Amino acid sequence: MVGRAYAIFDTAIGRCGIVWSNAGVVAVQLPEAREIDTRRRIYQAHPEAREQHPSFNSELAIEAIAAVLHGDGAELGDIVLDMGDVPAFDRRAYDVVRGIPRGDTRTYHEIARALGTSSAAHSVAQALARNPFMIVVPCHRVLEAGNYADRISAYGGAISKRRLLSIEGAHPIASKTLFEVLLPVAPPRAST
Repeated sequence: MVGRAYAIFDTAIGRCGIVWSNAGVVAVQLPEAREIDTRRRIYQAHPEAREQHPSFNSELAIEAIAAVLHGDGAELGDIVLDMGDVPAFDRRAYDVVRGIPRGDTRTYHEIARALGTSSAAHSVAQALARNPFMIVVPCHRVLEAGNYADRISAYGGAISKRRLLSIEGAHPIASKTLFEVLLPVAPPRAST
């Protein structure tokens, strides 16, 4: 194979896409509302990729991703990723995130501390927003402080962090707004 290739595959949440090169998986695209939109997202990010039968590594990734999205435990650590176009800081963040166990979550600040730079929580959030390796690098397991399930990366398609975490058995708070509605701030006491 020369260059990049892609394949579309079935999962419990819809038709996903995977892009690979000779060096490994380049990207995983979670499903959009329609398969044509998933294909369009792949083409926009990887216009040189051609649809082909998956390579051995990509086939392993497809099987593991489908198992995870079905709610089964699957090992994703052996999937080879092509991080040739990924900035060094993002690579380090992705390595830490790959170590978060299924059903667990961390905050951006906790990932920054694990990288040895506790002041870089915003940089971690930006790196995970660029995560092209959905599910394999489980950025959905990294939440805002307070366990708020915020937005997922651009490769997340129409799927939310909250939905992915519920498949894995974790139950974060939906949003700050919902949290404030459910647990309103107590009114101030009248002074005596």
